Amino acid sequence: MQTNRTKAKLKDGETVFGCFVRYPEPSLAEMMGYQGWDFLVFDAEHGVLDPRECENLVRAAELRGVTPMVRLTTNQPPVTLRFMDSGAQGVHVPWVNTVPEAETAVRSVKYYPRGTRGLAGVRAADFGQTVPLGEYVKLANSETLVVLQIETVEAVQCLPEIVEVDGVDVIFIGPMDLSQSLGVPGQPQHPSVLDVMQRICDVVLSSKAALGIMTGNAKSAREWQTRGARYIATTIESLMNPAAREYLRLARE
Repeated sequence: MQTNRTKAKLKDGETVFGCFVRYPEPSLAEMMGYQGWDFLVFDAEHGVLDPRECENLVRAAELRGVTPMVRLTTNQPPVTLRFMDSGAQGVHVPWVNTVPEAETAVRSVKYYPRGTRGLAGVRAADFGQTVPLGEYVKLANSETLVVLQIETVEAVQCLPEIVEVDGVDVIFIGPMDLSQSLGVPGQPQHPSVLDVMQRICDVVLSSKAALGIMTGNAKSAREWQTRGARYIATTIESLMNPAAREYLRLARE
């Protein structure tokens, strides 16, 4: 198992940058690795990825020393197990609304004694070829990264207790689903959404967890850095679409 460089940077107080990829193409993930990202998030929630496809995407990320993360389809131990066994070094867990749900997320990622993740000589454990499984368990528990997505009013109400759950590394704001929960779907800049996002920031920045956010461009990323975010992500579409439009605009002038 590789050292989780993203987790190490967060522990040192640094800011890390990543990109969401939802396409089952390892060459794309490998190419992204050359750009200098700290982490890549392979999106099974809003993509079509299954554990087999994620395993090959993880391999591609590892080639360039990029931390491979997976956004899960749902917060269920059997689902988490299959994606983590691919070799992913952490997960984004969507729709975490309560302390018990946060506990489920952490315990599904971690082995004994913190968690209940099933143990086997799978790819995540180097197929049991490099170190004894007992040693691997300790290594995995220290290297895996748990990112909880806060996306509902209920989650915000429970957040002061959620951030205290042992093993939670990052609280990641989900503005779009927050807008739905607040009754203004698709309006992440609505005053009610912005107010709730600030409440999330206030709680997280006073805790041990890092604040995470999705940004659409570099300007937004810089702004969120000034607000204390240290786990900053974008999407491959946010990068590609403006660049393609600008290329065509200039080429057709």
